[in-house]
This record gives sequence, C-alpha cells and structure tokens, in this order.
Amino acid sequence: MRQRLKAMIALDGSTGEGGGQILRSALTLSMITGQPFHIRNIRANRQKPGLMRQHLMAVRAAAAVCDAEISHADVGSTELAFTPRCIKGGVYEFTIGTAGSSTLVLQTLMPALLYADVPSVVKVSGGTHNPKAPPAHFIEHAYVRMLEAMGAQIDFELKRFGFYPNGGGEVCAAIWPCPQLRPLHLMAPGALRSARAESYVAALPLSIAQRELECVRKELRWRDDQVAAHPLANDEGPGNTVLIMLESEHVTEVFSAVGERRRRAEDVAGDAVLEAQRYLASGAAVGEHLGDQLMLPLAIAGGGSYTLDHVSQHAITNAEVIAQFLPVHVTFDALEQRSVCTIAPRA
Repeated sequence: MRQRLKAMIALDGSTGEGGGQILRSALTLSMITGQPFHIRNIRANRQKPGLMRQHLMAVRAAAAVCDAEISHADVGSTELAFTPRCIKGGVYEFTIGTAGSSTLVLQTLMPALLYADVPSVVKVSGGTHNPKAPPAHFIEHAYVRMLEAMGAQIDFELKRFGFYPNGGGEVCAAIWPCPQLRPLHLMAPGALRSARAESYVAALPLSIAQRELECVRKELRWRDDQVAAHPLANDEGPGNTVLIMLESEHVTEVFSAVGERRRRAEDVAGDAVLEAQRYLASGAAVGEHLGDQLMLPLAIAGGGSYTLDHVSQHAITNAEVIAQFLPVHVTFDALEQRSVCTIAPRA
C-alpha cells in the first residue's frame, strides 16, 4: 500500500463539508500510503474553526504511530503539515483531556494499525458518546464488524462511559496486522436477526431512559423485551444516550442520540428513531454514517460497493479526500429510496 514518496498533497479544509473528517481521513491515508500532506483552512465551516483538542489528539496520536514530522500542531491552528514515516505497532495510550470524541481519535488509527509490523493495543480517554460523532457502541457493533468482514481482527472494549462536559470515558482496541483488506459488495443487509434499543443514564433519573425507550417502542412497534434501560455509576455522568441496534445477516447498524440540557427525552429518542425508520424504509445495506465510514477501508482494499440510505455532503467530501491519496474513483448512483456507492480502481 505504501507508495514512493511524492510531492506533498495540498488539501483545503474549507471544501465541501468543511469539518474534521477531512483531517482525520487525510491522517489515516497518509500513514498507510506514506504520502505527506499540508492542509489549510482546517474546519473552516465550523463555529470554532481550527484544531480543537480532539483533532489535535488525533494528529499527535497519528504522529506517534508513524513517527511523523508535524508542524503547526496547536489548538486553534488552521493549518497543518504531516510527513509520515513507518507505521509502528505496540501499546499506545492517549488522553484528550476534554469530552472530545475518543472514538474519532481511535477510528483515525485503526485502519493504519492494520498495516503495522506487530499487534497493537490503543487506549483513548475522552468522550465516548458525543453528538455528531460515532458512539462507542457504533464502533464495536457496526464499524468493527465491517472491518472483520474484510479480513481484519480487532477486539474493541468500552471500558467507561464519558459524556459532555466531563468526559473521562475510555475505549480500548486490540488490532492485529492484516496484510490486505478484502473488498466487500453489500447490496442489502440480509435477514434481520435482532432488533433492540438501550438507553443509558449516569447521574440522571432513570425515568429519562424509560421515556426514551417508550418512545422507541411505540414508534417502531416493538415489544417490551426489545428495550432495556441501564443506570450507570454517578461518576460516569451526568449524561444520557439512547441506542437503536439492528443486527442483520450481513450488517449491524446502530442509530443513536445523546441527551442534552433542555431537550425532552422524547425528542432525543425521536432523532434516533427517525434515522432507523429511514434506514429500514430504504432497504439499503447501510445507513448514512456507516456508509460514509465504510468508504475509506474499501478504498484501501482496492474497491467495493454498497447501498446506503442517504449520501451526505460529508460522504462526498470524504470521497474527494480519498481520491487525493489512492488511485480509486468513488461514485454515487441514486436509486428509488437509496443510493449505490462504488469504489473502483482509476483507469
């Protein structure tokens, strides 16, 4: 996968979706290909542009894994230069220091560490269930399952929940070297094997979880035994998350929402319900978020295809970044209620 070193790739972080995904995808691909990059206008489309603590930790973690040279790596920086060396397996521990997403930091490293010389164990402390970031349950059940279907061996563990603003959560992954990921072709999820919803609360009334689950049960017409409320230790909060998990023959999907101050429990649960309903109605293999995140490992594998229920600007931007590092072409073709994403070698 590692290519002969070329001129530094220039990326504009303000293009397309204009968020942190541009940086994270670039870091992962740079580590794997050995290709350096310079990015400017980092997170230009966000309310607070530039590197926040979680993005800076992703940069520093990636640099540690591949002994990279970095410049302008500071909180608030709107540009960054990253020149990787060889990926090194081993034991790593990173602490964000805020409630920033630990899963996004871990997800930046996982595909790259598949190409390390020895197995790795990575522990990241921070937020585990954040708005606009994949929750730990999504990584464990949805994302890791896809990587394993492609030939990877990864053990993931949520050791401790962490919510905004306190953070303090912890996730850990053991990753074994994988010589080459296999392509996947997923046109449908296959037969539904199980459907359940869980709600977790820490240092908050259990009634919040019960109201969320009643909303899920009623809207999805599920049985009582398909929902479960879980009180957590007070020192893991305050915080709340509701998760809808759909395990099918080929895919597991996880739809989630995180409780926020002054938002009704029913409104929080309703966000997750709407995503699940859209996915179920579409007949697609994967939902919007898994479809976005599946793109990069499939590009590393050299190709693949899948149906997804919605193509976001996030996904389109991710495809553009991938094409800067790898000789693949990503296309999206609309069907009636879903789209097909195809990753193929460039002619």
